[in-house]
Amino acid sequence: MTRFVVGALALLAAGWSIQAEAADVNYNSRRHLTVYQPLDAISWAGLYLGGNFGYAWGSVDNAWAKPSGFIGGAQAGYNWQQLNSPWVFGIEADIQGSSADDTFANWKFSNPWFGTLRGRGGYAFDKFLFYGTLGLAFGELRAATFGLSESHTNVGWTAGVGAEYGFAPGWSAKIEYLYVDLADSNFVISGASHGLSFGIVRAGVNYRFSAR
Repeated sequence: MTRFVVGALALLAAGWSIQAEAADVNYNSRRHLTVYQPLDAISWAGLYLGGNFGYAWGSVDNAWAKPSGFIGGAQAGYNWQQLNSPWVFGIEADIQGSSADDTFANWKFSNPWFGTLRGRGGYAFDKFLFYGTLGLAFGELRAATFGLSESHTNVGWTAGVGAEYGFAPGWSAKIEYLYVDLADSNFVISGASHGLSFGIVRAGVNYRFSAR
């Protein structure tokens, strides 16, 4: 009987020891996940749509005009981001209306609209995304004098940088600078070749459809 009691007590002691060790392992595992899990990180992957508003200023080749004015428009894009990776890559297109114009002597040059198609690459840190962008630009340059006007749609390139902040589930706000260079074309009414280069600063809001 004594042997039985001693044996039972030994088994109970061994069981308590194993259970305590298992609980300690589970606790340490949970603690490890709590310490290293990026609780504030969001996913930038997927489709997004948004709008923007800003200001443009630039100059016309072979003319004294320096068009400037407010711009506004819409953008759409798609991002790729691997799970647990801070690197974000994507493509974005936008179309903008513009009030940028300038008059010198009897000549007026204006840029009624423009658009871009760009690649984006950036680094995400918590709820922030910092990125660079490069791609194609296109837009209209219009010349007018003495009631006559002539318009050309020119193609060129654009490059810039930006930052985006996720302020709510699915929603982010951004600020961006772009330099745009539209190629020259020959204008009959001026007898010269004109192109347009300008910088823009704009702020915008995006809605991401695949937010987690």
